[in-house]
Amino acid sequence: MSETTQLEAPVFAEASPSVLHQLNLCNRRLERLLHNLRNEHNAEAEIRDIGRDVIRAVEINPDVALACIFLSQINGTYAVRHCIETAVVTVVIAHSMDLKPATILTVTAAALTMNVGMLRHHEGFQNKHTPLSREEMAIVHRHPEESADMLRDVGIDDDDWISCVLMHHENDEGSGYPAGIASPEVTLNAKLLSFADRYCAQVSARNYRKSILPSLALRNLIEDKQAPVDPHLADCFRRELGEFPPGCLVRLGGGEIGVVSRRQGCSRGLQVHYLRDAAGTLLSPALPRCLDDGPLAISEGLSEDQASTRFSMKQIWGAQASL
Repeated sequence: MSETTQLEAPVFAEASPSVLHQLNLCNRRLERLLHNLRNEHNAEAEIRDIGRDVIRAVEINPDVALACIFLSQINGTYAVRHCIETAVVTVVIAHSMDLKPATILTVTAAALTMNVGMLRHHEGFQNKHTPLSREEMAIVHRHPEESADMLRDVGIDDDDWISCVLMHHENDEGSGYPAGIASPEVTLNAKLLSFADRYCAQVSARNYRKSILPSLALRNLIEDKQAPVDPHLADCFRRELGEFPPGCLVRLGGGEIGVVSRRQGCSRGLQVHYLRDAAGTLLSPALPRCLDDGPLAISEGLSEDQASTRFSMKQIWGAQASL
């Protein structure tokens, strides 16, 4: 193997805990808790505990945690799964920003609860094949306030947590909702949650549309003139996720099809596991290779339909991606 394709030693071991299993457990716990939130007597402690487990899962292997999003491996209803996925992205970016552990936990808790005020409506909205009515749009615009009110009702009085939930749809220039406030009132933590929320909404499949490729989703958000994003956060998302995050299906310069498996898998950058060779032959096992600027470079991202390849995450990431 040439120097440009030499693989570094993997950072995971077969005995490591499963990131995928941990995130699915968090999803099931969160679903039960949110649907019964008003009857919970220890809601804050429960939510923070789930938040800690999400953070631990990301810290075990952030590449696997991200891949769970792009390969749609987190089970459950979209409404709750979206909160877990947003929390994962929030944790990855928060670590890159060197935020304090207490702050990371607070923003993670906010991600897990940001839509609780709309939870009973969310699945109905997902199943609609027509635009939302005026009354339904009013529910959407009220949900940050209703979510914050529900959290206060169950005894959560953390101002940073509540403010993130209240402001996760506000924009720098005042075009957001529910209050239409602008920077500097919109906090950095709320901006982080907003960016992660909008990003995950685009890259996740819905009942009424397919997922958007990560490269296009990132470009849509960064170039959105109606809701401009914080330049510092945009830089963090470019650096940490890039156009081809782990779990992204890709076509290589030589025609091979693969899945991005590690962001820093090689001294020169991304690692990809080849799934099909240039002739379209399925490779078993999938072959890990480092990318370079030649034939091994990525030529484009692919949807699942375009890749026409099925595989389990465990085949690529081992025990850390077992169910």
